Amino acid sequence: MTIRMASAKADERRAFWDTYGPRDTDPASAWRTLIYEARHLGAIRLERHRLNNASGVRATYDSVSTVLTTLA
Repeated sequence: MTIRMASAKADERRAFWDTYGPRDTDPASAWRTLIYEARHLGAIRLERHRLNNASGVRATYDSVSTVLTTLA
């Protein structure tokens, strides 16, 4: 989860990448990145559901679909 969050923005998180080093770009790493993104989107969907935000839940469907299509 740390890698996904560090990748979300290019701000002070740059220090993380300066220390951690560049991300791998091999197929296994790309696959793992998509899995983490799907997990993150699922967490967003659950939180929006918990907050009774139906339109917010619906807004996640396209993003999840894109990730799942890419994984297939």
